[in-house]
Amino acid sequence: MSTVSYKDAGVDIDAGNQFVENIKPHVKSTLIPGVLGGIGSFAGAFELPTGYKNPVLLSGTDGVGTKLKLAIDSKKFDTVGIDLVAMCTNDLLCNFGEPLFFLDYYATAKLEVEEATDVVKGIAQGCIQSECALVGGETAEMPGMYKEGDFDLAGFCVGIAEKEELNRIEKVNAGDVLLALPSSGIHSNGFSLVRKLLLEKLEMSLDDEFDGKALKDVLLEPTRIYVKEFKANKENINALAHITGGGITENLPRVLPDNLKAVVYKDKIKTLPIFDFMSKYVESEEMYRTFNMGVGMVLVVNPANVDAILANTDAYVIGELAKGEKEVEYK
Repeated sequence: MSTVSYKDAGVDIDAGNQFVENIKPHVKSTLIPGVLGGIGSFAGAFELPTGYKNPVLLSGTDGVGTKLKLAIDSKKFDTVGIDLVAMCTNDLLCNFGEPLFFLDYYATAKLEVEEATDVVKGIAQGCIQSECALVGGETAEMPGMYKEGDFDLAGFCVGIAEKEELNRIEKVNAGDVLLALPSSGIHSNGFSLVRKLLLEKLEMSLDDEFDGKALKDVLLEPTRIYVKEFKANKENINALAHITGGGITENLPRVLPDNLKAVVYKDKIKTLPIFDFMSKYVESEEMYRTFNMGVGMVLVVNPANVDAILANTDAYVIGELAKGEKEVEYK
């Protein structure tokens, strides 16, 4: 009987080694003060920054969901890594955490080195935008677990905050103003519905033109990262809500006490063309509890601080807080 190798079983060690060599410059581009050592060790090390009174570490993990299927079908792999980082780092901001470092997990049936390199290139770009370091990751080649051509991504981010700043709910008050920071697109939620509607029911092609672009480019527009805006304006922000799965409807109440409601004026929201189009086929309530509708982050701000933020960002007013049961009331 002839011998059998690991490669015969579907795992190519040489391809994995080549992949590591390919991503080294991308990982290096994310290094910031605090990173100890480099790629290739058994663990990533990061020295805690100084200047904090009562530092607390925060952590978050997320994925990209079925947006990955669109990337695979489009053969466009350089943006979903940005999405991966964004979904984690934007969440940390809502607890007033500043991202420190990031790790990724990439699992596939067969490692396609160039495709995987593009994915990590995007992750590195997301880390640069988030001002954090990519300190490690894991690449798993698992034939039999995934269909050929498929892969999955998960991300893990650690950040730091002052203990006294973690609880944002106690900072918000009736009369606070709601500011929207625009989204860059659909971001990374609701893509099962997107694919069902656009590609199955309406039988659109990813190469169709939509709003002056190929549909695939509109759908794969990477999630906007709000770290820089947060750092520049944190002293004027009472609370933040990252608008992900569940939309404004389910995410905004997460930063409210039981006795306050969010009053949101739909006609003030600058919805994006892709949402206006899908709204012809999906009920309004379903749209607002599935998609961000053009709002990537909601800031809860004292009225006295609104002008300072408006002058320093592309934010705009969409509502206010009022006495009432904890919920979003649309007008």
